Amino acid sequence: MRFVVCGEALIDLIPDHAPAATAGKWTAYSGGGPFNTARALATLGEDVDFLGRLSTDAFGQQLRMHLAGAGVGLGLSTSTEEATSLAIVSLDDVGKADYCFHFDKTSNFGWQAGDFPTLQAGDWLHFGSIGTVVGAGAPALLDFVNQTAASLSYDINVRPSTMPDRSRYLERVSSLMRAVGRNAGIVKASDEDIAWLVEDGSDPLYYAQRWASDFGLSMFVVTLGAEGAMAVTPDGRQVASPGREVAVVDTVGAGDTFMAGFLSSLSRTSTMSKERLIAVSLLRPSSVAARGTAPSFDEVARMLGYADSGRRPEASSVSPAASWR
Repeated sequence: MRFVVCGEALIDLIPDHAPAATAGKWTAYSGGGPFNTARALATLGEDVDFLGRLSTDAFGQQLRMHLAGAGVGLGLSTSTEEATSLAIVSLDDVGKADYCFHFDKTSNFGWQAGDFPTLQAGDWLHFGSIGTVVGAGAPALLDFVNQTAASLSYDINVRPSTMPDRSRYLERVSSLMRAVGRNAGIVKASDEDIAWLVEDGSDPLYYAQRWASDFGLSMFVVTLGAEGAMAVTPDGRQVASPGREVAVVDTVGAGDTFMAGFLSSLSRTSTMSKERLIAVSLLRPSSVAARGTAPSFDEVARMLGYADSGRRPEASSVSPAASWR
């Protein structure tokens, strides 16, 4: 199975130390939700192409080198003279990230119909994050998702500062979930994503199941921070993966890398039960990685205590989403 990951690639500017009075030191990390997922999938040994808009500027060259170095194909990407998008990252005392974005007239948001390839039923299209809801190119991306024959997954990955109007944000997210449901696909969100969209801090799993049912999804995956993650199906089945205690560097890219581990495991359905597969898929591979890196399959296997970590399951020829319909 080939994964095609669609969405933004940008630069995360992360402070090296506390700000100084006259000058601060910042490191420019390659990032963006879909970028991180594509890179992590390739590190896990998957066949991956990145479908994005990459600038010709110096930061764009960095992003290209990072993807190519990880083994991600760039043949589907579009080159643009627009500047690379930037995210200024602030970290709190426990490493949780907050973002301020600089997006005006930058590379990620000018999608046009001609930028999108024709994908086959054997492909898996994963997309998500900011470029799906903001920018002039968002409608073209929605049309692409609505028309593709590929299997689908969508990471909502809410960024409130990019569209503070909750009802408008939820309307756009709902249109994308409806498109994913057309192919009985999968949607992922954090509990915080859901709480912000619905202005309700109660049970995110209630909304996950409701949306899975309303939009025809095969499952909805909810990440729950330190509590782990949960997969919910339209008929109410739930499979939980409890959290694991790890030393947190920061949370930058954690959900994106989680999604890569989930998709990689879910694509290999021939060797274990659905319940076991989902539980393994829901483990966070990002918990063993340093900033700017992603773990390999063997590193994840060793962390989980697999005795046969070198025996990688073969990829299934059947869409895993189809088996949950």
